[in-house]
Amino acid sequence: MSAHEPADSKPTEDWVYIQNTDLRVGLLRSHGGAIAHLSSQISDFNTLNHYDHGRLVQQSYYGNEDGSLWVDKPWCYNPVQGGDYKGNAAIVLEFKSTETSAYVKTTPRHWASGELVRECTMEQWVDLDGPVLRVRYQFTYNGVTTHKARHQETPAVFVSPKLSTLITYSGEQPWTSAPLLRKVPGWPNESVTLSEGWAAYVDDEGNGVGVYVPGTSEATCYRFEGGAGSDCSYIAPLRTFALTPGLSFTYTAFFTLGDASTIRKRFEVLYATDK
Repeated sequence: MSAHEPADSKPTEDWVYIQNTDLRVGLLRSHGGAIAHLSSQISDFNTLNHYDHGRLVQQSYYGNEDGSLWVDKPWCYNPVQGGDYKGNAAIVLEFKSTETSAYVKTTPRHWASGELVRECTMEQWVDLDGPVLRVRYQFTYNGVTTHKARHQETPAVFVSPKLSTLITYSGEQPWTSAPLLRKVPGWPNESVTLSEGWAAYVDDEGNGVGVYVPGTSEATCYRFEGGAGSDCSYIAPLRTFALTPGLSFTYTAFFTLGDASTIRKRFEVLYATDK
């Protein structure tokens, strides 16, 4: 570790780290075991945001309106891996890790009501492979209600506000090295097409973090600038489906660091391998 390493990158009972020669990844037990730190081994800069129990890289799903309130805003059925908006943590049922991998099983909390959503289970397998972080998620719903179909965050990704420019490819010729879209999202949510299934947030020097979720073609994103440490950049690749009794939903998300060209090339290799 470097002498100027930030406090949140040091192992504690709460923080658990996995790492290889390229990446360092931190998971927070007090936030449902969700991923809260991702940095290069040659930098102490955490590309992620963990301002509260919603600001992580984590699972979050939506169902019917249920009379709950997020502060004073009408909300809906919303099991969240990290916890609720008041700071109550989800319950970690199982947590195990090695030097380069981790597994977490969690009972989520309802983001607005704060209740433990015991009919739901969230699992997370985290593995490092060179410069790529692979995260496999599984969500199991054993409730009795059939909810209406909604956009689902797969996953919700909150990153440092220093990473302000969103980069992706939104054209009609994927994986042909066609020019990329670059934009600074506003507030509130904006929609963006992910023709190659990935997007990245980068800083003023063009370096940042990318996320690739095979099978996704759209995302929601925003930049929030509220001050007092609450600023962030956000993106969530989307799938649309309903939470129904017996549902078991699994998907994989990949993350990597670098400039846009490096990020795109690494994800193209994953795409080609998966074809």
